[in-house]
Amino acid sequence: MHRIYKYVFPEVRSELKRWRETAELMPDPELRKQAVDSLTHKEFHCKGGAVYAAANLPIRHVLIPLIVAFQTISDYLDNLCDRSTSLDPEDFRLLHRSMLDAVDPAAPLADYYALRAEKDDGGYLHELVRTCQSCVSRLPSYPLVRESVRELVGLYGDLQVYKHIRKELRERELLNWWEKHRPKFSHLRWNEFAAATGSTLAVFHLFLAASDTRLTARGVETIRQAYFPHVCGLHILLDYLIDQEEDLAGGDLNFCGYYEDGETTARQIADIAERARRDIVRLDHPRFHRMIIEGLLALYLSDPKVREQKHVRQISRKLMKGSPLMRVFFFANSIWIRRSSF
Repeated sequence: MHRIYKYVFPEVRSELKRWRETAELMPDPELRKQAVDSLTHKEFHCKGGAVYAAANLPIRHVLIPLIVAFQTISDYLDNLCDRSTSLDPEDFRLLHRSMLDAVDPAAPLADYYALRAEKDDGGYLHELVRTCQSCVSRLPSYPLVRESVRELVGLYGDLQVYKHIRKELRERELLNWWEKHRPKFSHLRWNEFAAATGSTLAVFHLFLAASDTRLTARGVETIRQAYFPHVCGLHILLDYLIDQEEDLAGGDLNFCGYYEDGETTARQIADIAERARRDIVRLDHPRFHRMIIEGLLALYLSDPKVREQKHVRQISRKLMKGSPLMRVFFFANSIWIRRSSF
């Protein structure tokens, strides 16, 4: 936590300031609004992701700009699709091609706005992609993680396409997609698999791993299996848990809404949290990854939105019972982080 407060957060602040200044110069008013809104309301995503840079401070000058730029693309595109003037799945897929290009140093830039009316972002998205490409090319072991990163980013893009198309098509397309992946993740419900694909944490951990010259192919596979699906699934299910009323009001799809009741929701999320705790034991420095898990629980369950939703408050209390460490230290820290301002 000392490293995070002293080194990581100040550098995240600097990166976000730079991207905000660029976003505010966008010629197109709709693109500008969504970019600025994403930086304003989702900055804690970058804070959380950049925690991985604390594990290798000497190369934070690469990891922090990379994680902030990649997460900023994700949050910007999520806003564009959530509040979109389009319902075209091909438009959403082309937008998210930018994330695939961002993790491939050799990929040429494309016209990611070609299928939508709003086009002129002043080069914002291209600059984000180029920043990511430049950073991953400086990670010594990136060739070892590249295919795993691309596969996870591809799943993320699939999810964003299927969850943002016309409401009457969403469930059918998500279920068809799930059927392709069910054999490998049969212990999960379809909504839990879909939630796992929406997390960028496994990608961030692979970025961190790629900064180590001692990384092996076996190590990459261990990381992938340890993070996906349970750590990633826990991350996004908690996000959906606290956003239920907000998503209901906005007509947005929420994967926690597919559980039968609050008791089932609490039981399923608690089970995934426990599986995540068991999975990370096989990693190097498991206490660091345990910190990530407890930090996720603390960060989301300390959100003011929990207090505003009675059923979520009840679920939150049940989830906290399984994690005394989180109740004491990380919960208090998360409240402080949310109240603090860049």
